[in-house]
Amino acid sequence: MNRYEGRRALITGGGSGIGQATVLRLLAEGGTVVAADVSEAGLKDTVAKAGEAAGRLTTLVVDIADENSVRAGVAAAVEALGGLDVLVNAAGILRSSHTHETSLDAFERVVRVNLTGTFLVIREAIPALLRGHDAAVVNFSSTSAMFAHPYMAAYAASKGGVQSMTHALAAEYAKQGIRFTAVQPGSISSGMTDGSGASGQSAGPGLPEDADMSLFMKLAPALGQGFAGPETVAGVVAMLASEDGKFVTGTEVRIDGGTHY
Repeated sequence: MNRYEGRRALITGGGSGIGQATVLRLLAEGGTVVAADVSEAGLKDTVAKAGEAAGRLTTLVVDIADENSVRAGVAAAVEALGGLDVLVNAAGILRSSHTHETSLDAFERVVRVNLTGTFLVIREAIPALLRGHDAAVVNFSSTSAMFAHPYMAAYAASKGGVQSMTHALAAEYAKQGIRFTAVQPGSISSGMTDGSGASGQSAGPGLPEDADMSLFMKLAPALGQGFAGPETVAGVVAMLASEDGKFVTGTEVRIDGGTHY
């Protein structure tokens, strides 16, 4: 499939995990992509994995929690692409702790990256998207936005905010031709969930040493095949932002192997 031939995409969190998998998927479908990430090493890994498609890939070091970095990064991405048709907000962090032991700084850091960072990128990208072709934005919520994930109150709050914001933006910009959707990954093996991500915005959950693991018993994929790879989510993102998703906006798609029926 070449659904992305002639389409220009900016993907945050493109240095590892699902963000990286999405970069590679859109390149494989003919797209021209800017991958943004806080980790330069992660972006170099993405370029290496892109192979021959790297000629259609530009990388930018961007900290989505920093307003000035986002402003400069989005402007550079639009210039490199010659416009913007697709925005994928995959950058995020996951931190875990007992809520009564969570500092305000730690709580606000998660919200700053996941929710405020997503807002900042969208705000800066909207002018270019309004001039784009069949413009689409895919945000990253999580199954934690709707279901209980212990020790992850800050993460759940941030992802719930992303989900609600997605609905509001879809209504606000529908008549202007920008679609907004969200994905809710769950039971996905990635740098965020296993702590192996190169990006500082994709660090693992680090559950408390005394965490009650019995609380996670109901969080197993129903399909019986264990955690899925990040490419599983990338395929859904590619559909949502393509012509195949042209009648989909203001909603979210859960991708968790039936973990939450």
